[in-house]
Amino acid sequence: MAYPTIEGPYGLIPINLIGGQVFASATRQIPIGSGSATSIFFGDVVKLNSSGTLDKDVGTSAATPVGVFLGCSFTDPTFGKTFRQYYPASTVAADIVAYVQDDPDCLFKVAVTTAGTSTIGGVTRVVVGENSALIQTAGNTLNGDSRVSISATTATASTLPIRIIDVIAETANASGSFTEVVVKWNHGMHPYYNPTGV
Repeated sequence: MAYPTIEGPYGLIPINLIGGQVFASATRQIPIGSGSATSIFFGDVVKLNSSGTLDKDVGTSAATPVGVFLGCSFTDPTFGKTFRQYYPASTVAADIVAYVQDDPDCLFKVAVTTAGTSTIGGVTRVVVGENSALIQTAGNTLNGDSRVSISATTATASTLPIRIIDVIAETANASGSFTEVVVKWNHGMHPYYNPTGV
């Protein structure tokens, strides 16, 4: 059976840890402020704000990620305790909690798109070890999934937030390009590895 065609970006999906460490799919629960004005989708990059609550990290060539958003829960006034694939903007509740993959050693699968767009692109194996920017596209409110991807344009600049670790071999096309890659946070981008803090 052929590998499915990647029709569009889907965010960052945790798949493993560097160095073959045990990957238990654990998450950390981080609160989202009541009424927070920006929707956050499954697979979006998130950061801590100055109040210690969670925001979507909208950075592209620079970011301060604490991790990746994997859903949330809150008490809905009509339906009671509610679990959601995404956080809808301006939700008012005192107990909004996000589930975040915050391990700085986590590896993620992500789609590659052409610079500045959500059109699926491709890279060759020569990009392994290089860095890339995030491409931010509005999430899908129908299924709750992110539409964040990384740029097919890579560089060695250490300020870029994403390091490419590998390609997803099954996504190779006829020209030898890959539409998905394995990535990690670039050194110093994650606050747990940043001595200056958030």
